[in-house]
Amino acid sequence: QVQLVESGGGLVQAGGSLRLSCTASGRTFSSEYMYWFRQAPGKDREFVAAMRSSDGNNDGNIYYAASVQGRFTISRDNAKNTVYLQMNNLKPEDTAVYYCAVRTYYSTNYSPGTFASWGQGTQVTVSS
Repeated sequence: QVQLVESGGGLVQAGGSLRLSCTASGRTFSSEYMYWFRQAPGKDREFVAAMRSSDGNNDGNIYYAASVQGRFTISRDNAKNTVYLQMNNLKPEDTAVYYCAVRTYYSTNYSPGTFASWGQGTQVTVSS
């Protein structure tokens, strides 16, 4: 089973940037989709972005939530088994715990049980 570890969270002012990383171990993943989710206090976990691993940064297999489109960029380095989330122009409403997850397909059914593995999360706090 693959293990996922997120890093890169922190405190940043509105308008600032952060880059999150999610590194997989246990096995390499070749064609799975890597996802980013976030969960703010008192709210449900929500989808942020996803991309397929074997297609590099092929835009045809990259998906974003409307709330982050144009501000966040998902990318990956297969040699490092790592997926990134570059977050620019951050807003206070981006404050949340950010999680990465993996499964073999893309779907808008984000039920947690459909994912092979989840990371432990990394806190992002954006001050106004």
